[in-house]
Amino acid sequence: MQKGPVSQFIQHHYRHFNSAALVDAAKGYELHLTEGGKMMVTLAGAMSTAELGISLAEMIRQGKIDIISCTGANLEEDIMNLVAHSHYKRVPNYRDLTPQQEWELLEKGLNRVTDTCIPEEEAFRRIQKHIVKLWKDADAKNERYFPHEFMYTLLNSGVMKADYEIDTKDSWMIAAAERNLPIIVGGWEDSTMGNIFASYIIKNEMKATTMKSGIEYMVWLADWYRKNSGGKGVGFFQIGGGIAGDFPICVVPMMYQDLEWHDVPFWSYFCQVSDSTTSYGSYSGAVPNEKITWGKLDINTPKFIVESDATIVAPLIFAYVLGW
Repeated sequence: MQKGPVSQFIQHHYRHFNSAALVDAAKGYELHLTEGGKMMVTLAGAMSTAELGISLAEMIRQGKIDIISCTGANLEEDIMNLVAHSHYKRVPNYRDLTPQQEWELLEKGLNRVTDTCIPEEEAFRRIQKHIVKLWKDADAKNERYFPHEFMYTLLNSGVMKADYEIDTKDSWMIAAAERNLPIIVGGWEDSTMGNIFASYIIKNEMKATTMKSGIEYMVWLADWYRKNSGGKGVGFFQIGGGIAGDFPICVVPMMYQDLEWHDVPFWSYFCQVSDSTTSYGSYSGAVPNEKITWGKLDINTPKFIVESDATIVAPLIFAYVLGW
């Protein structure tokens, strides 16, 4: 495939250090897919608020991603941006804000993520009134679903279409819902929607069991991995650190060591894009080789680490894989 101008620029200019690691990781990703492998992408932090969906959605549509693991924040924030984009406020001088100015943002219902403020009323509440109905309907029928399944039902129902404020091609959750892409959301409870769900449990308006748990996500993932790790195997492309990466990568040693299924293959490609520098005791800063000792990666697994800002690196790697 003839590469486009972005890919050509990367190949010509990115020759050393982190830039060379970026090219190597992108070529490794492409080779893994070419040889019939599947790929998990994990999303930490606030990648949805960073609007990674602009490139991530196309990766999903073109079948370059087979499964996603993300934080609860990323699951909901792509939809928040979808329905409340015009109400977001960018704060370029966020480093200069005083505690008083931060308090004033709170009073305006603007929750800051680095240089971007999420508008609480327009973003959270527009989703809340619809998602709570789905929760309560399921609860009344004694039905149980995963967090992402409720979100898929919400998007596929079309009830929020009148509120869409961005081109739907830039929403990775819409692309994922259209493909019914598997999503793993470990620790969903610490998200805004998770907090809202907990509030209804405290008020005795719903049962906690209506929402399937993290343990059930792990059990589901074990089954998915067993069915999809044949041949070239499943690769692991980790954007940032945290639970989005930590949770799913453990499925392999869990099956091998705890279930004693010794025919389970290791992850067959690994790349971590992170600005968490290598440090003592920091899992997010652990280099890929450390994962060999935990039974996650093989000696021969292609391993890459790009120590840079994921909002810069990930779209470039995706652009290369897409041939842009």
